[in-house]
Amino acid sequence: MAAAGLQLRILRRLCRVLLFLSQFYILSGGGSLNLEQSQPLAQSIKDPGPTRTFTVVPRAAESTDIPPYVMKCPSNGLCSRLPADCVECKTNFSCVYGKPATFDCTVKPSVTCVDQDFRSQKNFIMNMTCRFCWQLPESDYECSNSTSCMTVSCPRQRYTANCTVRDHVHCLGNRTFPKMLYCNWTGGYKWSTALALSITLGGFGADRFYLGQWREGLGKLFSFGGLGIWTLIDVLLIGVGYVGPADGSLYI
Repeated sequence: MAAAGLQLRILRRLCRVLLFLSQFYILSGGGSLNLEQSQPLAQSIKDPGPTRTFTVVPRAAESTDIPPYVMKCPSNGLCSRLPADCVECKTNFSCVYGKPATFDCTVKPSVTCVDQDFRSQKNFIMNMTCRFCWQLPESDYECSNSTSCMTVSCPRQRYTANCTVRDHVHCLGNRTFPKMLYCNWTGGYKWSTALALSITLGGFGADRFYLGQWREGLGKLFSFGGLGIWTLIDVLLIGVGYVGPADGSLYI
């Protein structure tokens, strides 16, 4: 029992010594350092600090618009063969009509072309015939068509058409110009069909009905072709092309 009591006393003293040493360590500054380190951490967690606002500025839209004339300009082709819409030339209106002439030309922006040696160039010399666009042959321009004029008339009627020069043709002046042209359009009527109807069924006005002339057709129908006289006359008039469709168009 005495030995057990002695061990118990020793343990109590050791516990007191350890408790004293731990309190001394805390008071000497070791614990305060840990508290100081833990306080900023706790503060940083609780206080997130000032909120930053970021403004996203959209980038300026890059200009990707392609000029409409670029679609007509072949890439890396010969500059001398570019369409007229792809180049700008310094024209000289004092040249002699019908004679060859040379003009200094510049390629328009966004157009690339080469010379005979396949080297890129911007300035070149264009060879063309000295004449205005309205003096070109009919095969070098396209004109609008009119369906409101009479093609079968005496004298033959004309109309004002708007003509545009083809892309590969070079000339002086405006590439779009007005021009007086003869009426030349068709509504799908066949001369052979009209003549056949006039010979076989002309007494009943079938030829006039076919051509859209229903008033004359009714007259021939109820007069039995004018007793045959009107029928013979229509055969001759349709045969020479004097009588045509009522809409004024040409035969096919």
